[in-house]
Amino acid sequence: MKPRILIADDHLLVAEGIQKLLESEVEVLGMFSDGRALTKAVEETHPDLIIVDISLPLLNGLDAARQVKQFDPKVKILMLTMHADQVFVVEAFRLGVSGYVLKQSLAGELQHAVRELLKGNTYISPSVAQGLVEYMNRPAQVRQGETGESGFDHSLSSRQREVLQLVAEGRSTKEIASILNVSTKTVEFHRTRIMKELGLKTRPELTKYAIANGIITLHTVTPSGV
Repeated sequence: MKPRILIADDHLLVAEGIQKLLESEVEVLGMFSDGRALTKAVEETHPDLIIVDISLPLLNGLDAARQVKQFDPKVKILMLTMHADQVFVVEAFRLGVSGYVLKQSLAGELQHAVRELLKGNTYISPSVAQGLVEYMNRPAQVRQGETGESGFDHSLSSRQREVLQLVAEGRSTKEIASILNVSTKTVEFHRTRIMKELGLKTRPELTKYAIANGIITLHTVTPSGV
């Protein structure tokens, strides 16, 4: 029986390309364009491995990985992304992913990474691994100075991060309530708490914070969220 995998990328052509590349070795159970659809599918199908982009709408790839590991720790997670910034790499492995491959890598590297993860190993693109070693060998104060405001703030709860992403993407309170299956009052409560905790007052400030802390990326922001 072939290993069973799921693919999440908000560009359909990319997802289809990955499927075509791997279909001789694995069974692709589904392809998804947002993190929420992915996490739901993982709960329903319990795949062996998921391939996830970081820049996903509704729920970013890192927070999707966090949720997946909470309810199905055995699933192997391979991040396939264009983000080579070391703060993304560090956060991904902190969450329990097993592989990190850059989208600009050759197709053969992705195939190799998938094989390694399915064997229980880890895999990092060589350019990312070299940068990670250099990054981690620097003193903590130097790393903080280099990243400036960017990084990952772990002070927010998982639910607060979900609300923050949706607000930063430009979605209305009613839309957010529907997506999260909660009342509009609950959304307003979370938004108020988030703004108070972070010391922010406007949606643009929330959006900038979300980008700086890896919760969203620029291409997932709608015009109203900028």
